[in-house]
Amino acid sequence: MGRKSLKETRQLEIIKIFYKVAKKEGYENTSIAKIAKVMDINPSLIIHYFETKEDLTYALIDYILERYLLIYTIKNKDAVTLSDLQKTIEMLFSKKWNLLFDDGLFYTFYALAFREKKIKEKYKTILDSLRLALASMIDRCNEKQLIRVEDAKTAADLIFVLVDGAYFYLSLESDKKAYAERLDYYKSKAYQILGIEKLILSNSTLGS
Repeated sequence: MGRKSLKETRQLEIIKIFYKVAKKEGYENTSIAKIAKVMDINPSLIIHYFETKEDLTYALIDYILERYLLIYTIKNKDAVTLSDLQKTIEMLFSKKWNLLFDDGLFYTFYALAFREKKIKEKYKTILDSLRLALASMIDRCNEKQLIRVEDAKTAADLIFVLVDGAYFYLSLESDKKAYAERLDYYKSKAYQILGIEKLILSNSTLGS
C-alpha cells in the first residue's frame, strides 16, 4: 500500500519534464512534441496520459501545491511547538521557498487564472491550503499559550499577503544585497504579526 502505480509514476515524470521545458523555453513555446523530444518518446505516449497541453497545465498546477506544502513538515499537528512556527516563518521568507517553483511559470499561470476558471480555482486551492495550514499552526501555539494571536486565520492571511507581495516585488530586484535586506524586513513584519521573536537558524537547520 502507498506505492504509486505505473501510470502515476509516468504522469509525474511527464509533468516534471513539462516543467523543465516550460521553465527554459517559456510556457507559450512549450508543446507536447517538444516534451516528447526531450523524453525521447513518441508524442502519442504523452497524449495517452494527457490529451492536451491544458490537461498537462492543470496537472502541473496541482504539482505546485504539493511542492509548496513541503514547508509544513509537522507530522503530528497537535505537537506543534513555537520553534516549529518560527522555522515555518523562516522557510516562507527564504531562498529555498522562493525556488520551489519558477517565478516566470508561477506568474504565467497566475495570469491565465483571469481567463480560465479551472486554473483560477486551482490557484485559490493552493493559496487557501497554505493559509489554512499556517493558521492551524498558529491555533495550536495559541492553545498551548505559547503565543497570543487574536485571530489565527487573519494573521496567516496577512503573513501570506506579505509573502506574495514580497516575492513579486523582489523578482524585479537584481541587487542581491538589497534583495536580502528587503526580504529580512518583510520577515520581521511577519514576526510582529505573531508577536514573537525572530529565530536565528543556520542553513543546515533549515535543510538548505
